[in-house]
Amino acid sequence: MRKEVLFSGFGGQGVILAGVILGRAAAVYEGLYAVQTQAYGPESRGGASKAEVVISDESIDYPKTLQPDYAVFFSQEAYTKYLHTVKEGAKVIVEKDLVPHRDFEFEKKLDVVALPLTEIAENTTGLSLTMNILTLGLLTAWTSIVSKEAIEKAVQDAVPHGTEEINLRALRKGFELGERAGKSTL
Repeated sequence: MRKEVLFSGFGGQGVILAGVILGRAAAVYEGLYAVQTQAYGPESRGGASKAEVVISDESIDYPKTLQPDYAVFFSQEAYTKYLHTVKEGAKVIVEKDLVPHRDFEFEKKLDVVALPLTEIAENTTGLSLTMNILTLGLLTAWTSIVSKEAIEKAVQDAVPHGTEEINLRALRKGFELGERAGKSTL
């Protein structure tokens, strides 16, 4: 089993952190092999950003995604640049308020959930910054790529001390969204 995940957006959205947390959940708490790579522009905020996570039950021979099974697009630039790299049938999450121009024809080949993730995070926690954690919850509950317990532990390890509860609130809201996506009620 080799699963490839792509997170993409712009700096400041927590793209890299989301990839690190997912990789940690798989490797540390699920006992799987996981490799996380990242690329970002020279700007600390606003530049293009992506994180790739490869998870497997055997040694990983190539650390980058070739045709992601799962993809998350937090910005129009990321969507436009990487949408056509995902494999047919991939599960894709789109921040619909930040990706106004979509390729609906290509999306017919995919399983897509498009939600106002930033708004949902802000309504859930009061902080739009928790959107990446909310999205991890959605991805986890929708795909079962790792267990909910593993992702919760990895979130608690990775977020700044004192923010664990607010991030867990975002994660659990994501679980709700992911469970609904699995039942096709979004």
